[in-house]
Formats: sequence, C-alpha cells, structure tokens
Amino acid sequence: MEQAFQDRIPNNHCFGCGPLNPDGLYLKSRWKDDEAVCLWTPKPHHMAGPTHILNGGIIATIMDCHTICTAIADAYQRDGRAVGEDPELWYATGKLEVRYLKPTPLEGPVTLRARVAEAGARKTVLTCTLYADDQARAEAEVVAVRVPEAWRHGRAA
Repeated sequence: MEQAFQDRIPNNHCFGCGPLNPDGLYLKSRWKDDEAVCLWTPKPHHMAGPTHILNGGIIATIMDCHTICTAIADAYQRDGRAVGEDPELWYATGKLEVRYLKPTPLEGPVTLRARVAEAGARKTVLTCTLYADDQARAEAEVVAVRVPEAWRHGRAA
C-alpha cells in the first residue's frame, strides 16, 4: 500500500492530518482511481452532545484536512513530482462549506472521498463526501489556496 499523503508532507504538525502532532487525528489519505480516499475511526471522546453521534466540528476538521492534503497531492502530481519533494508545495483553506445530511454514528469507521473539481496555479476546488454505514452523512466543498513557503515556515502571515 502506498504511503499516505500526510506522511510524505515534511514537518506536518496539523491537528487533523499531521503525523507529527501527538494529539492529532492522524488521517491517512491515498489515491484510489480519480479520488482520494481516507478511512478513519473516531474515538469515544469525539462525540457530540448525544454520546452515539460524531461531533460536527470533528466532521468539518477531517473533511477539511482530507481535502487540503488531496489538493497538495494533486499539485505535486500535476508537477510530475512525488509528494514532499523540494520545493515544497502547501495549501491552506480558503473556504470550507459543510452540509450535514444525517447524523454520523460515533461507533465504527467513516470513509472520506474527495475529488478535485477545478485546479489552477493558485487555487484548487474540491468536493468531499463523508460516509458511515455506506450512507452519505456530510458533503463539503473546499477551496484550497496555495500559500508561499514563508507562510508555511512562520515568516509571514
């Protein structure tokens, strides 16, 4: 199995997807045909008010992180390079719109499926659907914006 996008991004400390964040969610996204797929299992403390439902903020976070990493992987692919090769490419969230379709059960894995809808030099538009029990539970549209290296390394806001 190919290494996840998140594990190939240098110095990735992101809460949702960074393997270097000790308190993170540790998403692992990979290409499967023309979409990026991530299988993730919530923990009991990711609950909403009802203890059997996944928290909506966690849903938004994992959809955001999965799509941003997909935008990064897509940009490297369009450049003909492996994810993580120098010079680094990095994207940040320009817009995140989540539509919650049905409550997502806390128990069991969820599957995230993201597709690139539009890709340009500075902006990538993606769609993402979250599934649980083979049912769509949430949909998102994300605008990922390419950011300069100085932003990534804290030298500019």
